[in-house]
Amino acid sequence: MQAAAKNPVYRKRLLAHRVGIVLSVLAMGVGLAFLAWILATLLINGLGAISGALFSADTPAPGSEGGGLRNAIFGSLMMVGLSTLVSTPIGILAGIYLAEYGENNKFAQVTRFVTDIMLSAPSIVIGLFVYAIYVAKVQHFSGYAGSIALSLIAVPVVVRTTDNMLRLVPNSLLEAAYALGAPHWKVAMTVRLRAVKAGVVTGVLLAVARVSGETAPLLFTALNNQFFSADMNAPMANLPVVIYQFAMSPYDDWRALAWGGALLVTFTVLLLNILSRTLFSQKTPR
Repeated sequence: MQAAAKNPVYRKRLLAHRVGIVLSVLAMGVGLAFLAWILATLLINGLGAISGALFSADTPAPGSEGGGLRNAIFGSLMMVGLSTLVSTPIGILAGIYLAEYGENNKFAQVTRFVTDIMLSAPSIVIGLFVYAIYVAKVQHFSGYAGSIALSLIAVPVVVRTTDNMLRLVPNSLLEAAYALGAPHWKVAMTVRLRAVKAGVVTGVLLAVARVSGETAPLLFTALNNQFFSADMNAPMANLPVVIYQFAMSPYDDWRALAWGGALLVTFTVLLLNILSRTLFSQKTPR
């Protein structure tokens, strides 16, 4: 060990290692500092708006006192819930196809390429796409259009997560199932998928967290509604758009509601991310 310590190559590598560790810790510290700053700002400005009226009253008219975000919270839950119901089976089945039949399949390679593009595509582009193919055709905004846009954002997340998790299943487990005479589809659904079900659920939670705070696609699809409405075929209020509009308004009560809504969305997404990384965490199958 002493001889290695005197080696100039070893000392150079050790110095580079220590510098890298220090820079990594500093970068992590900067990131955590900004995160703490954002959360502290949200808490300071948003806690005052958290009350029973926030969940029981609808968005107020300009210049009026009181009001809440009940219609926006309900609209967001409706659209995010519907998009989750649509994107989850499509994403999981597509991920299973890619993992089971996509090794040397050109169609699967194209699917992975398109999925990667959709993962990195700006959400406003997806909103404009849904506006062009749906909203412009029916000639009105709607909650269904918003759900379609959110589904297009969520599907690639579920697909890639499912595909990556299924590839972690060891071949020995699959070979044992085949040796018992199980058909390919049964191995895929009851053995391979079951082995990584926690990872797949994590992907679904991450997709929900991703779409919960999207504003741009909803501006072109669901728009907004000042009143409470459960009609998905009409313009529907939602938290991201309400926060965007109220934060830019000249009314103090609207800006206070915007801070409250931002705090609600932020902590919902934060809790979903924490849940996906702790409650459903699992080790790589062996």
